[in-house]
Amino acid sequence: MDFTFTEEQQAAAEAARGVFAGVAPDAVPSPALTPGAVAETYDRALWATLADADLLSLLLDARYGGAGLDAIALCLVLRESARVLARVPLLESSAAAAAVQAYAGEEAKADLLARAARGATVLTVAAHGRTGHDPAEQAVTARQDGGTWVLDGVQTAVPWAHDADVTLVPAHTGTGRTVLALVPRGHEGTVLAEQFSTSGERLGELRLESARLAAPDVIDADGAWEWLRDLLATGTCALALGLGEQVLRMTGDYTGKREQFGFPIATFQAVAVQAADRYIDLRAMEATLWQAAWRISSGAPGPLPAAGDVAVAKIWAAEGVRRVVQTAQHLHGGFGADVDYPLHRYHAWAKHLELSLGPASAHEEALGDLLATHPLG
Repeated sequence: MDFTFTEEQQAAAEAARGVFAGVAPDAVPSPALTPGAVAETYDRALWATLADADLLSLLLDARYGGAGLDAIALCLVLRESARVLARVPLLESSAAAAAVQAYAGEEAKADLLARAARGATVLTVAAHGRTGHDPAEQAVTARQDGGTWVLDGVQTAVPWAHDADVTLVPAHTGTGRTVLALVPRGHEGTVLAEQFSTSGERLGELRLESARLAAPDVIDADGAWEWLRDLLATGTCALALGLGEQVLRMTGDYTGKREQFGFPIATFQAVAVQAADRYIDLRAMEATLWQAAWRISSGAPGPLPAAGDVAVAKIWAAEGVRRVVQTAQHLHGGFGADVDYPLHRYHAWAKHLELSLGPASAHEEALGDLLATHPLG
């Protein structure tokens, strides 16, 4: 694997840095002081700017107005977005649109993709199942009734569910297959309840009660959900990396200025060692992220399926982002909890990302199952 980014990937990252340069991570009320949502909707002005910069269509083909890039380019942009806690459904909408492009029929593509590329249609994905711990595809059933599909079940913690025009919902059939349903917001047979993230963003509990969808609105191609699930997980790892890098930078700035006994506390061995450990965490998160993104993008064969590389990236991201923010809180002292200082926001977002990724032990178990099924040499 070559870790060198292409000119197109670097251009996407540079464009993202330009767009996010003016974003303030404390532009909405603090989640620590807000009993409900910190805002009613996502940052629509930023969303429009991302659309103007062609950053909402990175994974789409030119015929839909896209750049035809890959998961690596998307992860580079997501990494930049997390540095400023950008409140936009960039990961979910981009990943969902890419899945529609790769697996849906022409009717669904024509209806959604050009508008998604312009930011006029927002997509999201119900990826957390009924409880957040069970497989998402097991939370909803799908059965065919004549020319329509009928869906029943519950998906929890759907990001941007109250704003998205279409939610991609994985569901299992009676034959054990998984399909992806494109469910419009407010569709008959659906009920959306309000939930809240640790970051203060609105989530949605989506209930489907005999919700009927036409055949073109259901993707029944093999591997569609698995591919989308891996892309979402890898994108979440990119968010964790960007957030962690920004937090460590904030910690370095603070400890380089904060003095005790006449010296900056960054010169104390105990402080330096803790910061160094977190730097190692971030470099491991980065290496495993690009390995997973490369496997998804290239389709290159390996000793394990791409899901194995994604599992390793998730292990490092879930554990690493938690360790980074905890160390940052410790080294900042009381400033870490000060609601006038942005670190507590990064801590809240990090917890949301950690919960979204799931426990490292579960990914270690999944990796063990893959190793048992695909013995190495």
